[in-house]
Amino acid sequence: MRYWVGVTDNDWFAFLSREGCDEVNFWQPGGRRPFTQLDVGAPFLFKLKSPNNHISGCAAFVSFTQLPLSIAWDVFARKNGAASRAEFERMIRTKVTDRSAKDPVIGCTVLSSPRFWAFNDWIEAGPYWKGTVVVGCYFDEKESDSRHLWAEVERRDQQAFVVAVSEAMRFGTPTLVKARLGQSGFRVVVTDAYQRRCAITGERTLPTLEAAHILPYSENGPHNLRNGLLLRSDFHRLFDAGLVTVTPNFVVEVSPRIREEWFNGKAYYRLHGERLTSLPGDPSERPSAKYLQWHNENRFAA
Repeated sequence: MRYWVGVTDNDWFAFLSREGCDEVNFWQPGGRRPFTQLDVGAPFLFKLKSPNNHISGCAAFVSFTQLPLSIAWDVFARKNGAASRAEFERMIRTKVTDRSAKDPVIGCTVLSSPRFWAFNDWIEAGPYWKGTVVVGCYFDEKESDSRHLWAEVERRDQQAFVVAVSEAMRFGTPTLVKARLGQSGFRVVVTDAYQRRCAITGERTLPTLEAAHILPYSENGPHNLRNGLLLRSDFHRLFDAGLVTVTPNFVVEVSPRIREEWFNGKAYYRLHGERLTSLPGDPSERPSAKYLQWHNENRFAA
């Protein structure tokens, strides 16, 4: 097993340890990706900065992406480790190179099931940590120090990780640990799987794009990539209202109710009968026929 120990802002840790979040954004100023090879679900440990030179918690890696500051706040809000947009922006601008950038891009590492240990459970980093490391480093179970450190983690948190990923929760290759998607993680993985393009129109203007659940979360639909579509905001509303649907063959259908009730909709009817413009490249990440069929039969006003 390979895992990552990331250098963690003390204020970020202190704030989120009081929040009880199901997922968090471990952000990097400047959009840097601190690691290149980390499996979905791999353990991600928090190593606090000086003077708190300890490993103080863990989470499961979900995804890495780059987002403008404004959208990162829209997606994660307080899960960024700040109580307000203004405070979050202050945190970012003290660390980015170009402080005049209107909407700086930041690196966003999505982590699920974060665990913030009590002070008495912190692990002294000294035996495992090289003082020259600035961002973080990999640990591998093949190495003695890595095995010893992981044994310390397990002694503190037996429930943090499980041996297998259930079919209902996974959205990629099965890994050693569970990576349960929350609302923010769902939005990130759907956005990137669709190459940041609306599935129906191909629109690329990121602020207008939203991750739609096919089977609504309020009706026990999962935060699962195969239960998602990336849609322009107006199509998202129409989809949720049952005025637009997508067949299991990825064909767009537009309800006649738009014309009947509002005497309008030419911009939408042009797309009736067309195949989706954008789909994930990996067939295993595309919308599930089961969820699409549910929407066709239970939500769409034919």
